[in-house]
Amino acid sequence: MAARSKPVSSGNGPAKGRGKPTLRTIADITGLAVTTVSRALANAPQISIETRNRVRQVALDIGYSPDRAAQRLKTGRTNVIAVLLEPHEEILGYGTSVMAGIAKALQGTSYHLIVMPNFLNSANIDAINYIIRNSMADGLIFSRTEPLDARVMLLSENGFPFVTHGRTELATPHPFVDYDNFTFAYEATRRLIAKGRRRLALISGPAGYTFAGHIQHGFMTAVREAGCAYEILSDIDLDSPAGAIRDRIRRRYAEKDPPDGFACGGEVCALATITGMTDCGLTLGLEYDIVAKQTSQLLSAIQPRVDTIYEDLTATGEHMGRILLRRIAGSTDVNELQLLLSPELPFETQPASVAD
Repeated sequence: MAARSKPVSSGNGPAKGRGKPTLRTIADITGLAVTTVSRALANAPQISIETRNRVRQVALDIGYSPDRAAQRLKTGRTNVIAVLLEPHEEILGYGTSVMAGIAKALQGTSYHLIVMPNFLNSANIDAINYIIRNSMADGLIFSRTEPLDARVMLLSENGFPFVTHGRTELATPHPFVDYDNFTFAYEATRRLIAKGRRRLALISGPAGYTFAGHIQHGFMTAVREAGCAYEILSDIDLDSPAGAIRDRIRRRYAEKDPPDGFACGGEVCALATITGMTDCGLTLGLEYDIVAKQTSQLLSAIQPRVDTIYEDLTATGEHMGRILLRRIAGSTDVNELQLLLSPELPFETQPASVAD
Protein backbone atom coordinates (compact mmCIF):
# COMPACT_ATOMS: atom_id res chain seq x y z
CA MET A 1 0.00 0.00 0.00
CA ALA A 2 1.28 3.45 -0.90
CA ALA A 3 2.22 5.66 2.01
CA ARG A 4 -0.36 8.32 2.85
CA SER A 5 0.73 11.91 2.46
CA LYS A 6 0.57 14.11 5.51
CA PRO A 7 -1.28 17.43 5.27
CA VAL A 8 0.63 20.21 3.61
CA SER A 9 0.46 23.65 5.18
CA SER A 10 -1.41 26.30 3.16
CA GLY A 11 0.48 29.02 1.31
CA ASN A 12 3.20 29.01 -1.26
CA GLY A 13 6.17 28.85 1.06
CA PRO A 14 7.36 26.74 4.00
CA ALA A 15 5.42 26.79 7.24
CA LYS A 16 6.43 29.64 9.51
CA GLY A 17 9.07 28.75 12.06
CA ARG A 18 10.15 25.51 10.35
CA GLY A 19 13.10 26.97 8.46
CA LYS A 20 14.14 26.04 4.96
CA PRO A 21 12.42 22.89 3.67
CA THR A 22 14.71 19.92 3.06
CA LEU A 23 14.41 16.46 1.55
CA ARG A 24 13.57 15.24 5.07
CA THR A 25 10.66 17.71 5.15
CA ILE A 26 9.23 16.25 1.96
CA ALA A 27 9.84 12.72 3.23
CA ASP A 28 7.95 13.47 6.44
CA ILE A 29 5.01 14.92 4.51
CA THR A 30 4.78 12.13 1.93
CA GLY A 31 5.72 9.22 4.14
CA LEU A 32 8.45 8.23 1.69
CA ALA A 33 12.11 7.51 2.36
CA VAL A 34 14.54 10.39 1.86
CA THR A 35 16.35 8.42 -0.87
CA THR A 36 13.04 7.91 -2.70
CA VAL A 37 12.29 11.62 -2.50
CA SER A 38 15.75 12.46 -3.84
CA ARG A 39 15.36 10.06 -6.76
CA ALA A 40 11.86 11.34 -7.51
CA LEU A 41 13.08 14.93 -7.71
CA ALA A 42 15.91 13.76 -9.98
CA ASN A 43 13.24 12.27 -12.28
CA ALA A 44 14.73 8.77 -11.88
CA PRO A 45 12.91 6.26 -14.12
CA GLN A 46 12.94 3.67 -11.29
CA ILE A 47 10.40 5.82 -9.42
CA SER A 48 6.82 5.72 -10.68
CA ILE A 49 5.47 8.75 -12.50
CA GLU A 50 2.72 9.05 -9.90
CA THR A 51 5.26 9.23 -7.08
CA ARG A 52 7.48 11.67 -8.98
CA ASN A 53 4.53 13.99 -9.61
CA ARG A 54 3.40 13.78 -5.97
CA VAL A 55 6.87 14.58 -4.65
CA ARG A 56 7.31 17.49 -7.06
CA GLN A 57 3.92 18.91 -6.07
CA VAL A 58 4.77 18.75 -2.37
CA ALA A 59 8.15 20.36 -3.07
CA LEU A 60 6.37 23.16 -4.94
CA ASP A 61 3.77 23.62 -2.19
CA ILE A 62 6.30 24.02 0.60
CA GLY A 63 8.79 26.10 -1.41
CA TYR A 64 11.57 23.52 -1.47
CA SER A 65 14.68 24.32 -3.51
CA PRO A 66 17.81 22.14 -3.61
CA ASP A 67 21.08 23.23 -2.05
CA ARG A 68 22.98 23.83 -5.27
CA ALA A 69 26.34 24.20 -3.54
CA ALA A 70 25.95 20.78 -1.95
CA GLN A 71 24.80 19.28 -5.23
CA ARG A 72 27.81 20.68 -7.04
CA LEU A 73 30.19 19.21 -4.45
CA LYS A 74 28.49 15.83 -4.72
CA THR A 75 28.02 15.56 -8.49
CA GLY A 76 30.48 18.07 -9.97
CA ARG A 77 27.58 19.66 -11.86
CA THR A 78 26.15 23.14 -11.54
CA ASN A 79 22.62 22.30 -12.79
CA VAL A 80 22.89 25.51 -14.79
CA ILE A 81 22.31 26.12 -18.48
CA ALA A 82 23.93 29.35 -19.69
CA VAL A 83 22.59 31.37 -22.61
CA LEU A 84 25.04 33.80 -24.19
CA LEU A 85 22.86 36.64 -25.40
CA GLU A 86 24.07 39.63 -27.37
CA PRO A 87 22.27 42.99 -27.01
CA HIS A 88 21.17 43.23 -30.66
CA GLU A 89 19.23 39.98 -30.26
CA GLU A 90 16.75 41.63 -27.92
CA ILE A 91 15.15 43.20 -31.01
CA LEU A 92 11.51 42.12 -31.31
CA GLY A 93 11.82 39.85 -28.28
CA TYR A 94 14.43 37.43 -29.61
CA GLY A 95 15.78 36.75 -26.13
CA THR A 96 12.33 36.47 -24.55
CA SER A 97 11.05 34.02 -27.18
CA VAL A 98 14.12 31.79 -27.19
CA MET A 99 14.36 31.78 -23.39
CA ALA A 100 10.69 30.82 -23.08
CA GLY A 101 11.32 27.84 -25.34
CA ILE A 102 14.44 26.75 -23.44
CA ALA A 103 12.59 27.06 -20.12
CA LYS A 104 9.84 24.82 -21.47
CA ALA A 105 12.39 22.16 -22.40
CA LEU A 106 13.91 22.31 -18.92
CA GLN A 107 10.60 21.91 -17.06
CA GLY A 108 10.71 18.94 -14.72
CA THR A 109 14.52 18.84 -14.69
CA SER A 110 16.98 20.10 -12.08
CA TYR A 111 18.36 22.72 -14.47
CA HIS A 112 17.79 26.43 -14.36
CA LEU A 113 18.83 29.20 -16.73
CA ILE A 114 21.25 32.06 -16.46
CA VAL A 115 21.63 34.75 -19.12
CA MET A 116 25.11 36.05 -19.79
CA PRO A 117 25.04 39.27 -21.81
CA ASN A 118 27.90 39.59 -24.26
CA PHE A 119 28.39 43.17 -25.38
CA LEU A 120 29.59 43.95 -28.88
CA ASN A 121 32.85 45.51 -27.71
CA SER A 122 34.05 42.26 -26.15
CA ALA A 123 35.25 39.18 -28.00
CA ASN A 124 32.87 36.22 -28.12
CA ILE A 125 35.76 33.85 -27.49
CA ASP A 126 36.55 35.66 -24.24
CA ALA A 127 33.02 35.03 -22.97
CA ILE A 128 33.31 31.31 -23.82
CA ASN A 129 36.70 31.07 -22.12
CA TYR A 130 35.25 32.68 -19.01
CA ILE A 131 32.41 30.16 -18.82
CA ILE A 132 34.69 27.15 -19.32
CA ARG A 133 37.43 28.36 -16.99
CA ASN A 134 35.07 29.11 -14.13
CA SER A 135 32.81 26.05 -14.64
CA MET A 136 29.82 28.37 -14.64
CA ALA A 137 27.41 25.97 -16.32
CA ASP A 138 26.89 22.39 -17.45
CA GLY A 139 25.91 23.49 -20.95
CA LEU A 140 25.85 26.55 -23.16
CA ILE A 141 23.55 27.94 -25.86
CA PHE A 142 24.57 30.71 -28.23
CA SER A 143 23.70 32.06 -31.68
CA ARG A 144 25.05 34.00 -34.65
CA THR A 145 27.52 31.39 -35.76
CA GLU A 146 30.30 31.97 -38.27
CA PRO A 147 31.44 29.49 -40.95
CA LEU A 148 34.67 28.74 -39.02
CA ASP A 149 33.40 29.62 -35.57
CA ALA A 150 36.20 29.82 -32.99
CA ARG A 151 33.69 29.35 -30.15
CA VAL A 152 32.50 26.05 -31.55
CA MET A 153 36.10 24.84 -31.98
CA LEU A 154 37.05 25.83 -28.42
CA LEU A 155 34.00 24.19 -26.83
CA SER A 156 34.46 21.02 -28.90
CA GLU A 157 38.15 20.78 -27.99
CA ASN A 158 37.25 21.06 -24.29
CA GLY A 159 34.37 18.58 -24.47
CA PHE A 160 32.01 21.22 -23.10
CA PRO A 161 28.33 20.52 -23.97
CA PHE A 162 26.75 23.19 -26.14
CA VAL A 163 24.21 23.79 -28.89
CA THR A 164 24.20 26.65 -31.37
CA HIS A 165 21.38 28.54 -33.02
CA GLY A 166 22.90 28.36 -36.47
CA ARG A 167 25.34 26.18 -38.39
CA THR A 168 29.02 26.36 -39.24
CA GLU A 169 31.15 24.95 -42.06
CA LEU A 170 33.47 23.06 -39.73
CA ALA A 171 34.33 19.48 -40.67
CA THR A 172 33.55 18.12 -37.20
CA PRO A 173 29.77 17.86 -36.56
CA HIS A 174 28.39 19.75 -33.58
CA PRO A 175 24.93 20.20 -32.01
CA PHE A 176 22.78 22.89 -33.62
CA VAL A 177 19.26 24.05 -34.34
CA ASP A 178 18.94 26.22 -37.42
CA TYR A 179 16.28 27.78 -39.61
CA ASP A 180 16.55 27.06 -43.32
CA ASN A 181 17.44 30.58 -44.40
CA PHE A 182 18.32 29.46 -47.92
CA THR A 183 14.75 28.26 -48.47
CA PHE A 184 13.33 31.37 -46.81
CA ALA A 185 15.22 33.71 -49.17
CA TYR A 186 14.64 31.52 -52.20
CA GLU A 187 10.88 31.35 -51.69
CA ALA A 188 10.62 35.03 -50.68
CA THR A 189 12.34 36.01 -53.93
CA ARG A 190 10.19 33.67 -56.03
CA ARG A 191 7.11 35.20 -54.42
CA LEU A 192 8.21 38.70 -55.44
CA ILE A 193 8.82 37.58 -59.01
CA ALA A 194 5.46 35.79 -59.12
CA LYS A 195 3.83 39.08 -58.08
CA GLY A 196 5.35 40.78 -61.14
CA ARG A 197 8.42 42.43 -59.58
CA ARG A 198 11.35 42.67 -61.96
CA ARG A 199 14.13 44.49 -60.09
CA LEU A 200 14.76 42.96 -56.69
CA ALA A 201 16.81 44.04 -53.69
CA LEU A 202 17.99 42.02 -50.68
CA ILE A 203 18.53 43.23 -47.12
CA SER A 204 20.31 40.39 -45.32
CA GLY A 205 22.26 39.74 -42.13
CA PRO A 206 25.71 41.15 -41.36
CA ALA A 207 28.46 39.75 -43.55
CA GLY A 208 30.47 36.99 -41.89
CA TYR A 209 27.61 35.16 -40.22
CA THR A 210 26.63 31.78 -41.66
CA PHE A 211 22.92 32.61 -41.84
CA ALA A 212 23.64 35.74 -43.90
CA GLY A 213 25.46 33.62 -46.45
CA HIS A 214 22.52 31.22 -46.63
CA ILE A 215 20.08 34.10 -47.21
CA GLN A 216 22.24 35.55 -49.98
CA HIS A 217 22.63 32.14 -51.62
CA GLY A 218 18.86 31.58 -51.65
CA PHE A 219 18.22 35.04 -53.11
CA MET A 220 20.88 34.65 -55.81
CA THR A 221 19.62 31.20 -56.80
CA ALA A 222 16.09 32.53 -57.33
CA VAL A 223 17.04 35.64 -59.32
CA ARG A 224 19.42 33.68 -61.54
CA GLU A 225 16.78 31.05 -62.27
CA ALA A 226 14.32 33.78 -63.23
CA GLY A 227 16.85 35.96 -65.04
CA CYS A 228 15.69 39.20 -63.38
CA ALA A 229 17.68 42.24 -62.31
CA TYR A 230 18.85 42.33 -58.69
CA GLU A 231 21.03 44.05 -56.15
CA ILE A 232 22.25 43.35 -52.63
CA LEU A 233 22.17 46.40 -50.38
CA SER A 234 25.46 45.57 -48.71
CA ASP A 235 25.89 48.91 -46.91
CA ILE A 236 22.90 48.14 -44.66
CA ASP A 237 21.89 44.93 -42.92
CA LEU A 238 19.59 43.55 -40.21
CA ASP A 239 21.69 45.15 -37.47
CA SER A 240 21.52 48.63 -39.01
CA PRO A 241 19.35 51.18 -37.16
CA ALA A 242 15.89 51.56 -38.65
CA GLY A 243 16.62 55.18 -39.51
CA ALA A 244 19.74 54.22 -41.46
CA ILE A 245 17.78 51.67 -43.47
CA ARG A 246 15.00 54.18 -44.17
CA ASP A 247 17.47 56.81 -45.36
CA ARG A 248 19.31 54.32 -47.56
CA ILE A 249 16.04 53.26 -49.23
CA ARG A 250 15.13 56.91 -49.89
CA ARG A 251 18.54 57.58 -51.46
CA ARG A 252 18.32 54.44 -53.57
CA TYR A 253 14.92 55.39 -54.95
CA ALA A 254 16.31 58.74 -56.06
CA GLU A 255 18.92 56.94 -58.16
CA LYS A 256 18.61 55.16 -61.51
CA ASP A 257 16.53 51.95 -61.85
CA PRO A 258 15.38 51.58 -58.21
CA PRO A 259 14.11 48.20 -56.95
CA ASP A 260 10.41 47.37 -57.03
CA GLY A 261 10.67 44.31 -54.79
CA PHE A 262 12.48 43.77 -51.48
CA ALA A 263 13.41 40.54 -49.71
CA CYS A 264 13.93 41.48 -46.04
CA GLY A 265 15.55 39.19 -43.49
CA GLY A 266 13.66 40.75 -40.58
CA GLU A 267 10.68 42.81 -39.52
CA VAL A 268 12.51 45.99 -38.50
CA CYS A 269 14.21 46.32 -41.88
CA ALA A 270 10.85 45.65 -43.60
CA LEU A 271 9.17 48.46 -41.62
CA ALA A 272 12.09 50.81 -42.29
CA THR A 273 11.88 49.97 -46.01
CA ILE A 274 8.16 50.73 -46.04
CA THR A 275 8.83 54.07 -44.32
CA GLY A 276 11.51 55.00 -46.82
CA MET A 277 9.35 54.11 -49.82
CA THR A 278 6.36 55.93 -48.33
CA ASP A 279 8.51 59.04 -47.91
CA CYS A 280 9.15 58.79 -51.67
CA GLY A 281 5.40 58.77 -52.34
CA LEU A 282 5.16 55.05 -53.18
CA THR A 283 2.46 52.62 -52.05
CA LEU A 284 3.11 49.07 -50.87
CA GLY A 285 1.35 46.56 -53.08
CA LEU A 286 1.12 48.98 -56.00
CA GLU A 287 4.52 50.33 -56.97
CA TYR A 288 6.52 47.78 -54.94
CA ASP A 289 6.24 44.66 -52.76
CA ILE A 290 8.06 43.20 -49.77
CA VAL A 291 8.46 39.66 -48.48
CA ALA A 292 9.95 39.53 -44.98
CA LYS A 293 10.89 37.03 -42.31
CA GLN A 294 8.49 37.32 -39.38
CA THR A 295 9.27 36.40 -35.76
CA SER A 296 6.50 38.40 -34.02
CA GLN A 297 3.14 39.93 -34.87
CA LEU A 298 4.62 43.32 -35.71
CA LEU A 299 3.85 43.18 -39.43
CA SER A 300 0.35 41.75 -38.97
CA ALA A 301 -1.14 45.23 -38.48
CA ILE A 302 0.37 46.67 -41.67
CA GLN A 303 -2.04 47.55 -44.46
CA PRO A 304 -1.70 46.67 -47.26
CA ARG A 305 -0.61 43.32 -45.83
CA VAL A 306 3.05 42.36 -46.11
CA ASP A 307 3.86 38.84 -47.27
CA THR A 308 5.82 37.11 -44.52
CA ILE A 309 7.45 33.77 -43.81
CA TYR A 310 7.41 32.85 -40.12
CA GLU A 311 10.28 31.67 -37.92
CA ASP A 312 9.09 30.29 -34.55
CA LEU A 313 11.79 31.32 -32.07
CA THR A 314 10.01 29.78 -29.08
CA ALA A 315 10.01 26.39 -30.80
CA THR A 316 13.67 26.94 -31.67
CA GLY A 317 14.49 27.56 -28.02
CA GLU A 318 12.64 24.42 -26.95
CA HIS A 319 14.49 22.31 -29.51
CA MET A 320 17.84 23.75 -28.39
CA GLY A 321 17.03 23.00 -24.76
CA ARG A 322 16.12 19.37 -25.49
CA ILE A 323 19.19 18.83 -27.67
CA LEU A 324 21.47 20.29 -25.01
CA LEU A 325 20.00 17.96 -22.38
CA ARG A 326 20.75 15.00 -24.65
CA ARG A 327 24.31 16.23 -25.14
CA ILE A 328 24.85 16.70 -21.40
CA ALA A 329 23.55 13.15 -20.88
CA GLY A 330 26.29 11.92 -23.18
CA SER A 331 24.63 11.56 -26.59
CA THR A 332 26.95 11.83 -29.58
CA ASP A 333 24.38 10.79 -32.19
CA VAL A 334 24.35 13.51 -34.85
CA ASN A 335 20.75 12.61 -35.74
CA GLU A 336 19.71 13.48 -32.18
CA LEU A 337 21.81 16.62 -31.91
CA GLN A 338 21.18 18.51 -35.16
CA LEU A 339 17.92 19.98 -36.45
CA LEU A 340 17.18 22.14 -39.50
CA LEU A 341 13.74 23.77 -39.31
CA SER A 342 11.91 24.27 -42.60
CA PRO A 343 9.92 27.45 -43.31
CA GLU A 344 6.16 27.03 -43.59
CA LEU A 345 4.96 29.06 -46.56
CA PRO A 346 1.67 30.97 -46.15
CA PHE A 347 1.34 31.36 -49.91
CA GLU A 348 1.33 28.92 -52.79
CA THR A 349 4.61 28.35 -54.55
CA GLN A 350 4.69 28.48 -58.30
CA PRO A 351 7.35 28.68 -61.00
CA ALA A 352 8.93 32.14 -60.98
CA SER A 353 10.13 33.51 -64.29
CA VAL A 354 10.51 36.82 -66.02
CA ALA A 355 8.47 37.31 -69.16
CA ASP A 356 10.35 38.23 -72.34
